Amino acid sequence: MPVYQRLIKPAVDLVITLLLWAYFIFGYLLFFSPLFVTAFFFSRNRESSFQRLLHGYCRSFFFFMRLVNPRLSIRVHPDIFSLKSSVVVCNHLSYLDPLLLTSLFKNQKTIVKGSLFGVPIFGWILKTSGYIPSDSDTYSTLVTERLEKMGNFLAGGGILFVFPEGTRSRDGRIGRMHKGAFRIANRWRAPLEVLTIENSHRIFQPGKFLFNTWVPTTIRIDRVGRVAPVGENNGEALAEQMDLVRSMMENRLS
Repeated sequence: MPVYQRLIKPAVDLVITLLLWAYFIFGYLLFFSPLFVTAFFFSRNRESSFQRLLHGYCRSFFFFMRLVNPRLSIRVHPDIFSLKSSVVVCNHLSYLDPLLLTSLFKNQKTIVKGSLFGVPIFGWILKTSGYIPSDSDTYSTLVTERLEKMGNFLAGGGILFVFPEGTRSRDGRIGRMHKGAFRIANRWRAPLEVLTIENSHRIFQPGKFLFNTWVPTTIRIDRVGRVAPVGENNGEALAEQMDLVRSMMENRLS
């Protein structure tokens, strides 16, 4: 990179980062918070309405991101938009990943850190949207309630998306997977849809505050395949299922 570009890049990254955070916060307050309040009081199905509003909010965020950063493009496999009644599992590279998947599915739930449920306003939105806290000790009653209702949600066309690694990969490799998403899919006889995300960490790197906006980046979200459910209490079949999903992701990303 030429010297002048190395000097300009931090300033450009800072300006775009501030614009994005401003929209993320104030765009919600100005444009979406009135819609959430309206849905809370007047919608016949608050949970579904909140999920759709989160979907619209995330879509608008990435639209704005591409507007202020023309070097960014997002490529989504067309089959992904038609997925329904499935548990979606995906690799995890960046804090952008859950926002990306929320932007793809109108009716979606996911598993999020329990601490986020205590955040003012945001925690209320997560609870009303039917999201599941990962902290089953602190939120044991809520977790049990959400899992018992998951069968109806999936049967009605909903998507539960989960990052089975549980945390972001620092080197791009697939980490150890947790069993939760697989157990949910097997309990409710839902197919596992395997997706991969590439390059989201290039635009928003782990441990960094600034978005990396100078280098052209294409985020790719691909559908790798479908894995059928297995017996809920079959530990050997569960282990084979997890190995298969891991192998599918690794082969796609290699």
